[in-house]
Amino acid sequence: MTDPTVPSATPAFLNHERPPVPDLVVPRGVQPFHLHLKPVRGRLVRLGPLAEALLDRHAAQHPAVLKLTGEAMALTAALATALKFRGSFSLQAKGDGPVSMLLADCTESGALRGYAKADPERLAALLAATPEPSAAQLLGAGYLAFTCDQGPEMDRYQGIVAIEGDSLEDMTAHYFRTSEQLQSQVHLACAKTEGGWRASALVIERVAGAGGIDPAADDEAQDDAWRTAQALAGTVTEAELLDDGLAGERLLHRLFHAEGLAAGRPRALSYGCRCSRARLAQVLEGFPPEDLDHMADGGAITMTCEFCNLGFRFERAEVQGRAGRA
Repeated sequence: MTDPTVPSATPAFLNHERPPVPDLVVPRGVQPFHLHLKPVRGRLVRLGPLAEALLDRHAAQHPAVLKLTGEAMALTAALATALKFRGSFSLQAKGDGPVSMLLADCTESGALRGYAKADPERLAALLAATPEPSAAQLLGAGYLAFTCDQGPEMDRYQGIVAIEGDSLEDMTAHYFRTSEQLQSQVHLACAKTEGGWRASALVIERVAGAGGIDPAADDEAQDDAWRTAQALAGTVTEAELLDDGLAGERLLHRLFHAEGLAAGRPRALSYGCRCSRARLAQVLEGFPPEDLDHMADGGAITMTCEFCNLGFRFERAEVQGRAGRA
């Protein structure tokens, strides 16, 4: 197979080959579960070596930024796999801090990707004052959005809230309280381990209505069951979430075995960058010729995919641009 990042005999708009990125699948990346006859459901996400494959593409970024990106991808996988949809589910945070953009998305099949855009000078100034900055310090003031995009023929659902809280966990809890009126608890972890980068998420939600709940349980009993689940989930440690040697099922058993733990069918996650010459060529064709001339260097334009950090080279003569098309 030829390298689709460089010009070839195949016209750019027809070249849909996947670039040379890892073909990696984690078969049990998401473990859904619920507590029998209690108003609690959840998902445990363990990215395993997928976190290393995704974050290593951005190894030039500071570890604090990579940690935030890994948490965002684990959280996105946890939220996406709770929904029934066809398309992509994304998390996007935009702020006025050193990290101006944080984006992660996951398809219905579990294809996962993410990236963060940081200002090196502003980040260096923050790190000089605060070696271990919080998500709030990295992002600054702005908004957090969750979007379910099922294509042009379906309505796109999007929920947006102001960034509130110190951590991505706090920001997500704020979103659920204000936009979804849903009681939830989120635990995120991401760190560089001996095996490389690892990222994980544990999300529990209080089930609305009476489905799956003990019909004999009154409101007080349901409240008590939810508070118990919260307390147990709160005992999970970062080391447990990131331990490759601790199976997800075993970790959930440690936490919830006394509460009627019932595991669902695991879901796979995979390396999910979907870039191609065809996609990027379509973007370039939307620019007027004068902008394309400005982008060109030595007779060629290089477009870099933000997710996989690969540069695609286009000969300027091959790109007509918006005004140059018949």
